[in-house]
Amino acid sequence: MSALLKMHRARRLFTPALVRSVSEAAKYPRITTHYTLNPREKDERWTEVDMERCIEEVDLVIVGGGPAGMSAAIRAKQLAAEKDQEIRVCVVEKSAEVGGHILSGAVIDPISLNELIPDWQEQGAPLNTPVTKDTFSFLTGSGRISIPVFKGWPMDNHGNYVVRLGHLVKWLGDQAEALGVEIYPGCAASEVLFHEDGSVKGIATNDVGIAKSGAPKDTFARGMELHAKTTIFAEGCRGHLTKQIMQKFGLNEGSEPQTYGIGLKEVWEIDAEKHQPGLVEHTIGWPLDRFTYGGSFLYHLNEPTPTIAVGFVVGLNYKNPWLSPFQEFQRFKTHPKVRHVFEGATRIAYGARAINEGGFQSLPKKLSFPGGCLVGCSAGFLNVPRIKGSHYAMKSGMLAAESAFEAINADAQSTAGVEPTSYAEKIKDSFVWKDLYSVRNVHPSFHNPLGLYGGLVLSGFSIFMGGREPWTLKHGPQDHESLQPASSSQPIVYPKPDGKISFDLLSSVALTGTNHEGDQPAHLTLKDDRIPVDHNLALYEGPEQRFCPAGVYEYVPNEEGGNLKLQINAQNCIHCKTCDIKDPKQNINWVVPEGGGGPAYNGM
Repeated sequence: MSALLKMHRARRLFTPALVRSVSEAAKYPRITTHYTLNPREKDERWTEVDMERCIEEVDLVIVGGGPAGMSAAIRAKQLAAEKDQEIRVCVVEKSAEVGGHILSGAVIDPISLNELIPDWQEQGAPLNTPVTKDTFSFLTGSGRISIPVFKGWPMDNHGNYVVRLGHLVKWLGDQAEALGVEIYPGCAASEVLFHEDGSVKGIATNDVGIAKSGAPKDTFARGMELHAKTTIFAEGCRGHLTKQIMQKFGLNEGSEPQTYGIGLKEVWEIDAEKHQPGLVEHTIGWPLDRFTYGGSFLYHLNEPTPTIAVGFVVGLNYKNPWLSPFQEFQRFKTHPKVRHVFEGATRIAYGARAINEGGFQSLPKKLSFPGGCLVGCSAGFLNVPRIKGSHYAMKSGMLAAESAFEAINADAQSTAGVEPTSYAEKIKDSFVWKDLYSVRNVHPSFHNPLGLYGGLVLSGFSIFMGGREPWTLKHGPQDHESLQPASSSQPIVYPKPDGKISFDLLSSVALTGTNHEGDQPAHLTLKDDRIPVDHNLALYEGPEQRFCPAGVYEYVPNEEGGNLKLQINAQNCIHCKTCDIKDPKQNINWVVPEGGGGPAYNGM
């Protein structure tokens, strides 16, 4: 043991407890004030506060107004109309406007939309850009090598549409409301409610009017309880209530742990002569090393102005703690075979969102539970080689609605939560299950000693086999376990942004329109306020500063403690969930802020 360490331990032994606690309090200032970690029952500031909630009784509650949630709502109302029944369907959506938190590439397969609303073209669905051409390339440091796209293979987008998914979701919301669905935007579901028998009873929306200190303000108002016969969770990737449901009911016991990526996206207006509506481009390779999974997309939209969507995806199982997904995205745009698209162009939007990458192996073993079920990205329905999940989200929502409708009618007098028991079988009988099974080995193929090069060969073989190979590969360590110590990793020095093609983080966050009430407890909660300094900073040089695409986390001087401390800029959060996934000790737990807070995306 070193002399310095012996001296430190001796000082702790002989330092009076009061002095020791004061110095520790200075070194580790309190960060988390949220009631989920600081129970209000033990806080005298809440003693006289009325905590009674208003209660609404409905048939079906859907948590999340994305493609899955809206499709479930529409299908439920369609079924009720077919049977000449009344059914009360409610959708709670944390975004201030429907579609405001949606971010995706996106190239959509219309198969589910064709089934849900066959006359969507006549109804004005915003699918205005049919794919006209596909390209797939491998980028070297200075060159571009074309990779063929064979008809029928995952990268073949014939028959698909380039869309701004937020606009499509908003349109779906209009269709749902026209059918009588009650949609509550700006209402964040913060709590799962349970019957005495343990079945899901519904959800509660979040309280408002809580100060940053955790004390009630004069404007405090209790959230509302929505009690339902069945609750469908459609929160999207890494939903915070879905995490609780999975744990309580053991839904993913026996499944491979989910693995994730972070997708960063920008929308640009480019020179008209460079614009090719319907062109879809994907790349792999540079700027990532061969052991880091990821790649780019660039889609040309058919809009009144020459608009493109460009993005970059980085697998969150990356090992180097110095890596910044945001900086890798900015660097990608400077490639000599790419940058010409952006020269003379204007960036008009930015955002980021975590995505599921686990595929078939990581699907929950149980998709339903007493009182509800999981749909869309809450369940992990995403086809990684196709880079698509919206049509699976929609289909799963439709099947969940059908199963829930059946179950509610079959058990109309039940006083407990009704489980849509036929949902899992409906999924297994659908194209969702077949598609995901057929590509199950593509993503894990890249976990090999040759990295990207070996992955291209192995995944190509799996695609050629159509998933008929008699094995199923595993994903390896979970994303939060994958980082190597900073001391044994190669530091990455990123070029300074030029403000024309590449940009700094804060000017990018400004384009998200994100906004949160400043005087509220940070919704990025820490289970232990010591871990950021004692573990993340000490071992990994504070990786949250780099994996967050919105500048939420930074280490700043702590004058009282004489060290660095973590500062959480919660107002910057764009609800991507990356921190909840990648934090090495799983110390960060993302919970909902006051309803309506977060990004204000316009068709991202």
